[in-house]
Amino acid sequence: MSIQVHLDRLLAERGMTLTELSERVGVTVVNLSVLKNGRARAIRFSTLTKLCEVLGCQPGDLLSYRQG
Repeated sequence: MSIQVHLDRLLAERGMTLTELSERVGVTVVNLSVLKNGRARAIRFSTLTKLCEVLGCQPGDLLSYRQG
């Protein structure tokens, strides 16, 4: 997929676990894992908004596009 998810990097930079993020965002660990591993087919704007709020980032920090 051409959309890259940088959840691992953001979690490491903030010293946060996937479990902690799950609790703070209100999304299951399984769903966050699917997103983190690049297997998600879609993301709700409400989920993206909450991720950005909790991680203190912009959507472009979390997602990027790679041609090819």
